[in-house]
Amino acid sequence: MSQQDNRLLGADFVRASACIIVLFHHLAQRVDYQSELGANALIRVFNSIGGFGVGMFFVLSGFLLARPFWQALDGGEPLPSLRTYAIRRAARIVPGFWLALTVTFVLSIAVFGAVADGWLWLRYASGLLLVSDWHWTTLFPVEINGPLWSIGFEVSSYLMLPLGFWALFAIGRGRVTGWPARLLWLVVIAAALGAHWLFYSSVTVDPLRKGWNYGLQGGAKTWMPWFNPFGFFVMFATGALAAGAQVLLARFRNVIFDILALAALVWTGTIIRRHGMEGGGEFYGWLRVPYQFPLFHLLVGLVLATTPSSVILGRLLDNRVVAYLAQISFGVYVWHFLVLDLVRKYWVPEMDHATMTDPTKFLIASGVITAITMAIAALSYRWMEAPVIGWARQFEKRRVEATTMPATA
Repeated sequence: MSQQDNRLLGADFVRASACIIVLFHHLAQRVDYQSELGANALIRVFNSIGGFGVGMFFVLSGFLLARPFWQALDGGEPLPSLRTYAIRRAARIVPGFWLALTVTFVLSIAVFGAVADGWLWLRYASGLLLVSDWHWTTLFPVEINGPLWSIGFEVSSYLMLPLGFWALFAIGRGRVTGWPARLLWLVVIAAALGAHWLFYSSVTVDPLRKGWNYGLQGGAKTWMPWFNPFGFFVMFATGALAAGAQVLLARFRNVIFDILALAALVWTGTIIRRHGMEGGGEFYGWLRVPYQFPLFHLLVGLVLATTPSSVILGRLLDNRVVAYLAQISFGVYVWHFLVLDLVRKYWVPEMDHATMTDPTKFLIASGVITAITMAIAALSYRWMEAPVIGWARQFEKRRVEATTMPATA
């Protein structure tokens, strides 16, 4: 932790970068790949690399949420309150997600002509219950707003993380701490990899109407069973491992960490650019875990683990613009795709998938989409996300005061 503030330097940069990668990816997908505009190097890269942004989000989430567990383990303290953990996670993600999910569900029927049959209602219900990630029929909980698929995987990872630490506390508290405890966490990652393998070895996906040309549910069949909660928890748990390293390194500050973090950033960027230029695919890694696992995720974890101990780099990366973008990034993620398709519907029909060829029109439309998305995300954070988070923290305080207040006669 930086001694001059309470922020983990580098975390805002990773969050903002992941947000921009996903946003620009979905904009670039609207470009005709065979056109002169599609030949642009940046368009070609962003056309393919959206998944890397999702992978960065998962590593970052695991990193941030695991730190209190590592601190308690090293200090010989009990497992942190799972009630507080659940309240904070629900406050941070559920209201914004439910609003975007519900608005999208209504507009998918009223504006985009989706058929409100039993399957669409089932998908919507699975999204509300945060369990859409367990089957290909519900993987995309609504039509139109595709990026909402990842929220279910995020919630499953929220649930699995305390289970991993519960086992680690049962084995290690008071006996195994420091680096040996981090090595023991590798067993948790291995167990998640084993569950991922069992899932994709056992689950059969209906081959009928399989492929993105059959819409989101057809596309879901190309992702599952390799896209499953255990595989995404592997990414999450890799971030948790990085958090364990950062907790042990937090007392150090040295230019060596600037060098390590910068090298990891450059290597990460090289991977993204190379695979982006090659194009296509979900970049499966070990045991077909997506997004070049484990190298890509370990590099992101290295950035997160070392940047807080840097002398200069962390402050350069986490500037005010980056910090603000990171703050509203959840809103950007859950709203940008819906905004994009509304702009396509009512203003720029060329912003359909792989059809845009006019550079000027593309830049103008992309700028408008980005500006509207940022405005919605800022309003969402200011008037819903931040108040709910603040309420949850006050609720925690009231509960603590109630449990510590002496009994009266």
